[in-house]
Amino acid sequence: MTQAHSTQAHPPQAHPRLELRNISKYYPTIIANKAVSLSVMPGEIHAVLGENGAGKSTLMKAVYGVIKPEEGEIFWDGVAVNISSPAQARKLGIGMVFQHFSLFDTLTVVQNISLAMDSKQDMGQLAQRISEVSARYGLPLNPHRLVHDLSVGERQRVEIVRCLLQQPRLLIMDEPTSVLTPQAVNKLFATLRRLADEGCSILYISHKLDEIRALCHKATVLRMGQVTGVTDPRQETSKSLAEMMIGKELPVCDHPPAQHIGSERLVVTQLSRAADDQFGTSLKAIDLRVRGGEILGIAGVSGNGQQELLSALSGEKPSEQPQDIQLNGTAAGRLNPAQRRQLGLRFIPEERLGRGAVPEMSLAHNALLTGHSQGMRRWGGFIDYRKMRAFSKACIDKFNVKCSGPEAEAKSLSGGNVQKYIVGREIMLKPEILIVAQPTWGVDVGAASFIRQTLVDLRDEGVALLVVSEELDELFEICDRIAVMSEGRLSAAKPIRATNLEEIGLLMGGEMHTDSTPLAQEVA
Repeated sequence: MTQAHSTQAHPPQAHPRLELRNISKYYPTIIANKAVSLSVMPGEIHAVLGENGAGKSTLMKAVYGVIKPEEGEIFWDGVAVNISSPAQARKLGIGMVFQHFSLFDTLTVVQNISLAMDSKQDMGQLAQRISEVSARYGLPLNPHRLVHDLSVGERQRVEIVRCLLQQPRLLIMDEPTSVLTPQAVNKLFATLRRLADEGCSILYISHKLDEIRALCHKATVLRMGQVTGVTDPRQETSKSLAEMMIGKELPVCDHPPAQHIGSERLVVTQLSRAADDQFGTSLKAIDLRVRGGEILGIAGVSGNGQQELLSALSGEKPSEQPQDIQLNGTAAGRLNPAQRRQLGLRFIPEERLGRGAVPEMSLAHNALLTGHSQGMRRWGGFIDYRKMRAFSKACIDKFNVKCSGPEAEAKSLSGGNVQKYIVGREIMLKPEILIVAQPTWGVDVGAASFIRQTLVDLRDEGVALLVVSEELDELFEICDRIAVMSEGRLSAAKPIRATNLEEIGLLMGGEMHTDSTPLAQEVA
């Protein structure tokens, strides 16, 4: 299925900026990369596509000097190089913006950036350079602001400006739009196009195929650690790109209007909660209701109170008032997570490792953490290892989790595969109320479609679902109603067919005031 197109962003150069020849990397139970070759020309925006576990992150770590491949060669401007560390990669002119920010909330922008520089900096001069560079590329930053005062989009600017100060000749970006509003995405793309026009090469990793088609000049597709296609994504459809990634036709999520709306399963009434620390967001008179047989979506830029709301709903931080939260008609505000699970609640957190799963434990033992009441314990409280492993294997098979089996440690899986396992585990435990945070964050298109369809199917079985996501397309694909979190307040919910991406995006960006009236109880 390999395709080739001659369209380039710039006239042909003597040498590629970066060329990988037959890169291979092996781990004890998996081949991460096998004879991967790709080249990136000066000024080219080059996408790397693939399913979870396809080898994208491993390949980028080899380019950035985090790992050393067993086989293959790396050429920089036509010269073979051995990149043994990120510091050496930066000296060559390679910068990387990681998916997860590595910033200190208690420090200023200039202090954070100085920590990431390879040499000692004069803080006054560095602050001036930050102001100049950020303004030049349309990423305005106040170098003296504390990071905890910044929105998520502004924090990403810090990471990008940090790289731009090093004047990179190759910029690697890993899922850069996962936490941005549609308006912020447009600004980011304008910056990347300007960088490319100035000759900077960009390696761009994303599961959002529409973005790839709009931004990138070329794409290399990986499947099971090997290159399966090289193409000009501008000449492709999202469907054809997805088929190159997964090797078959992309499944489509079928989301008809909700037909059988049941009674209220989750009710939150005037929930207010002071932030635990100066970096948190206080909840202000939150009202919401979710009935059986519907999906309520909550959109919002990260840091506007979503985590505080989820902690309150899951029982990790109980309320003072029992009636703040009701589950299946029972006052649950003071109940802990285990007691709430007994009332039919299941919860899928955003943080996969450390909160959704214990990294050092096997997948089988991770199944036991929330499923011990589902037949995995014998009389007397002893663990039934056979049932525990059988449950884990069924989850792995049903949700196509790429791993060596139920005994694999959670930390050995790619982020997307850990997510599939956690989602599968909670769904297989037959919830009556399911709260999900970022259900398909970092998950490839095939798995994302499967998870979304599974959530819709749960709705049709009468489950009440609350989905918190920063992926607006996802919320519009699966939800019946949608509301927006902004500065600790929740807007009135609207039927999904009575609003649009632009309106919700403006609410997320704080460009329109939300009100604190109780959620409308109409359904689509």
